[in-house]
Amino acid sequence: MNIKFIKTNQLFKFFQLSLVVAVIAISGCKKETDHPSLKRILSRGYVAVGTLYGPNSYYLGADGAAGFEYELAQKYADSLGVELKILPSYSLDELFPRLDSGEVDFLAAGLSVTPNRLNQYEFAPSYDSVSQKLVFKQGNKRPRKLADLTGLLMVTANSSHTENLEKLAVQNPELTWQGSSEFDSEELLLKVLAGEIDYTIVDSHVLAINRRYYPDISIGFTIKKPEPLAWIVNKDSDDSILGSLIEFFGQVHHDGTLLALDDKYYGHVEKFNYVDTHAFLSAIDNKLPKYQPLFEKYSEDIDWKLLAAISYQESHWNPKARSQTGVRGLMMLTLPTAKQMGVKSRLDPEQSIAGGSKYFKNLIDRIPDRIPFPDRMWFALASYNVGFGHVNDARIITQRQGGDADRWVDVKSRLPLLKQKKYYKTVKYGYARGDEPVHYVENIRRYYHTLSYFDEKVRKNNVTNKVVETE
Repeated sequence: MNIKFIKTNQLFKFFQLSLVVAVIAISGCKKETDHPSLKRILSRGYVAVGTLYGPNSYYLGADGAAGFEYELAQKYADSLGVELKILPSYSLDELFPRLDSGEVDFLAAGLSVTPNRLNQYEFAPSYDSVSQKLVFKQGNKRPRKLADLTGLLMVTANSSHTENLEKLAVQNPELTWQGSSEFDSEELLLKVLAGEIDYTIVDSHVLAINRRYYPDISIGFTIKKPEPLAWIVNKDSDDSILGSLIEFFGQVHHDGTLLALDDKYYGHVEKFNYVDTHAFLSAIDNKLPKYQPLFEKYSEDIDWKLLAAISYQESHWNPKARSQTGVRGLMMLTLPTAKQMGVKSRLDPEQSIAGGSKYFKNLIDRIPDRIPFPDRMWFALASYNVGFGHVNDARIITQRQGGDADRWVDVKSRLPLLKQKKYYKTVKYGYARGDEPVHYVENIRRYYHTLSYFDEKVRKNNVTNKVVETE
């Protein structure tokens, strides 16, 4: 079952609706109070934003702070010319009191617009939507409706999931569940896998990411259809904050910032393949340890995990792999490319990895300097697959159509046009199966994301073990 994310035109409709609602609310013009205001934000030089710890909102990775909500909040702070002060919470029970007390100016945490919340707070324009999925462990009997639930259902307390269940219980008095203030959605997913609970409810975008690591999480049914996500503002706040958020979301929707950020975090997880995911996780355990030292040795300024992801996509870490077109080895190099990179034997794992790494770095260097990471990497990956010339042709078509030729999210939608004569006859390198590099890049991004997740877990465990040994 594919989990689809909201499309651009839907985002615009949500934005329009939210804009109208917010403008009506602002027309009331509340008196300025001691609560958060845009004037106070500008005078003190920072905006305080409440969020949740987690891969969709805010986390500390190897390269520092990251997360969809964090990056979007940073862009808002930049638009005001102030610093961003993130105040992350571990639970909703901690998060909302910070907004109520005025400790934070607003919440940016992937929160749904629900009736209960609408009664208590103001909402900025919506930027995405999610549905609620009831999940269970693969191998158990699949529930297809509420009446099929026979075990323990646990959800996060005070969440939109709880609010939805309370409504459903009115018409389904037999429906029971437990609310937990201790565990978030992702922790509850692990409890389902461990057999400690039978079911939980999770938002579709959280589920899409976690199934890359835990493919045995299965969807029973959609328990709540898509509802908008939005940042939340205290009703006692000065109207100027909400007004600035309306302006900000109008701008980032118009200039493509929202679309690019959505692609960065979710563009590679829309499709899920159970068999492929299981095979990859098995290969991480059984094949990767043999070649990881070589990926690390020859990665240099490239993340070794990205190099490993390329290799898995190319050969499934089979050093003797061979295609019908004659490419061979772990990195599936053509004979001309191998010679150019100084590779004498494409079947030698070390030579293949060294050559593939060198070739990929050359492709990155050919991408215009003005294009930043990670888009720079995605263009280089597409070039590894279909050739640098064809990628440039797609960028030219993108520019002709008014898109941003320096943004992967814009170019990847034009690459498939290289299969159509009316387009490929107008560019230098002609016909190409342009849909293939799109799938190629998305696959590698999925593999890379999964490798990064498990590598981060290993490093955290190592740190914990060292602390324990020291004590």
